[in-house]
Amino acid sequence: MEIVVSGIRSTGNLHLGNYFGAIRNFVKMQEKNQCFFFIADYHSLTTHPTPEDLHNNVKTALVEFLACGLNPEKATLYVQSDLPEVSELYLLLNMNAYLGELERCTSFKEKIRTQPKNVNAGLLTYPTLMAADIIIHKAHKVPVGKDQEQHLEMTRTFASRFNRMYKVNFFPEPVAYNFGEELEKIPGLDGSPKMSKSENENSAIFLADPPEVIRKKVMRAVSDTGPTKPNQLKSQPVKNLFQLMSAFSTPSTLKHFDDLYTRCEIRYGDMKKQLSEDIIAYTTPFREKIELLERDDIYLRKVAKMGAEKARASADKTIKEIRKIIGFKSF
Repeated sequence: MEIVVSGIRSTGNLHLGNYFGAIRNFVKMQEKNQCFFFIADYHSLTTHPTPEDLHNNVKTALVEFLACGLNPEKATLYVQSDLPEVSELYLLLNMNAYLGELERCTSFKEKIRTQPKNVNAGLLTYPTLMAADIIIHKAHKVPVGKDQEQHLEMTRTFASRFNRMYKVNFFPEPVAYNFGEELEKIPGLDGSPKMSKSENENSAIFLADPPEVIRKKVMRAVSDTGPTKPNQLKSQPVKNLFQLMSAFSTPSTLKHFDDLYTRCEIRYGDMKKQLSEDIIAYTTPFREKIELLERDDIYLRKVAKMGAEKARASADKTIKEIRKIIGFKSF
């Protein structure tokens, strides 16, 4: 059985793009692999959240991933800061990470550009903390998006460098978990090809959104003035509406509106109303589970404690072996 590790951002609610992009596959992965899923609250400190926001974001992430189907009995679901061994490995990896390679990291360059007044050491050493998260469990595979591929390559570099420096074959070099055709991309309501909340929260539909919010967002979705000739090519915003309909509506509903478009008879308002109701029907079970879990602090504490205990059993073994390899000995 392969070991799979993946981080979960603790910065806000999950949207449909998150769910179709990876989370649906996490639920499948836990059936066939030894999975470690952690809520990355250490990573969020680079943005300096308030204590209240930090805790609430962690709780939101835990609740929503449980609502999506992650099973704490099958996978190890834990909070990153409940695993102090990660901090120790982070420190040890930083001793053998070099300034030049960290400064060349694409995400670090982007952060310098977008937040020049908050270029902290945590941003610079983000790749080593991510590497520590992964190799603390001696992972074989890591589900990553395009924006994280370079970080995974750096993880492989740090793992192989440790093995080479200490003349051991200790850390596996993890590879990307390839979802293949199972990875479905959900477009944004703002006309962008990928749903995201980073630019505009109204372009994303969150799993916890109530029906009235979903209706308002979908009715405001970007479209165009409509086709002027039969079989006219669709603009990107209109393609997005049809792609959303293909994901959440029945095939007959999709065909109905596609035929109307082809005949230049489509009314986007009618299409959006139908799409709203279909998305609401899809997200309602998630929202109801989220609302139920949010009120059950006893269960959430139980899940977090169980996850921390399982994760620490794995991490403690790794750290003890690493300390021995490096040469730390207690007098």
